[in-house]
Amino acid sequence: MADVMQESATRRAYRALERMIVTLELSPGSVTTEGALIERIGLGRTPVREAIQRLAWEGLLEVRARAGLAVTPLHASDWVKIIDARRGVEAVLARAAARHATRETAQRFHDALLAMRKAVVAGNVLAFLQADKALDEAMADASDNPYAAMVAEPLQIHSRRFWYRYQAESGLSAAADRHMTLIKAVLEGDGDEAAAESDRLMALLRSYAEEAAR
Repeated sequence: MADVMQESATRRAYRALERMIVTLELSPGSVTTEGALIERIGLGRTPVREAIQRLAWEGLLEVRARAGLAVTPLHASDWVKIIDARRGVEAVLARAAARHATRETAQRFHDALLAMRKAVVAGNVLAFLQADKALDEAMADASDNPYAAMVAEPLQIHSRRFWYRYQAESGLSAAADRHMTLIKAVLEGDGDEAAAESDRLMALLRSYAEEAAR
């Protein structure tokens, strides 16, 4: 029971810190400390430390000996590189999800798409990114490929942070439409079309990244 509670606390700590990094509440390039983060999110030292270690592995934090924790800076040109890195693995996940999606994951897709459409209507960027994360997690689970999901997840987090910084409300509707056609192909069990739709979504995101880098 203690292990389960600790795992839950670590997950809560990770999600809280990830959200703060993605939404720039922890400013890119800023320096903080483990103690400051513990105080801000109100969780214990062990779960926060474990969350920090995971975020450092994902390239969102840099642990500096005797100098605190540095939040990874944002350079607009890096967004293009992140999308290029995502492109292949996202197609793998989409193709596999078309083969393995269950009724449960289908419902998760529907719920996340509905949340995304509502976010577009409201112009709510944070809600849009939360729905995007829910779609990514549903796709990972539907794919039944934890190795590909492990590669994709940190790239998806970096991409959401760039979106929050450079894209904001612009492009929400077009991105939601691309997500919708992707999920439609997945739920129809068409692996080839799902992979193609994934590639079209990445192409759209790359166009936004290229614009930000100019």
